Amino acid sequence: QVQLVESGGGLVPPGGSLRLSCTASGITYSLTVMGWYRQTPGKQRELVAAISKGGTTNYPPSMKDRFTISRDNAENKVYLQMNNLKPEDTAVYYCNAGAYDVDREGVVWGQGTQVTVSA
Repeated sequence: QVQLVESGGGLVPPGGSLRLSCTASGITYSLTVMGWYRQTPGKQRELVAAISKGGTTNYPPSMKDRFTISRDNAENKVYLQMNNLKPEDTAVYYCNAGAYDVDREGVVWGQGTQVTVSA
């Protein structure tokens, strides 16, 4: 069993930056892919970025310029650096793990961390 715990969310003004962290614990050897998704009320959850153990990444085109995903395999951590944040980036951001391909969603989810972009 794997547990994911996110941290780093908060309130940031437009144009600001945040770095989200997710730490995995439990049976972590199978975590081939880890990623970040986000969701706002009334909308479907969407992929922000995903990364494999080997460093292969997947970003939707709308996320690629401002968001960067990275990973520390030794520490079982995944990070999301978010720059030039916009109000439309306001959402709950969820850490995800368990997929074997960066194009797929895993079955393990964290509890989410709120990111609010507002002046």
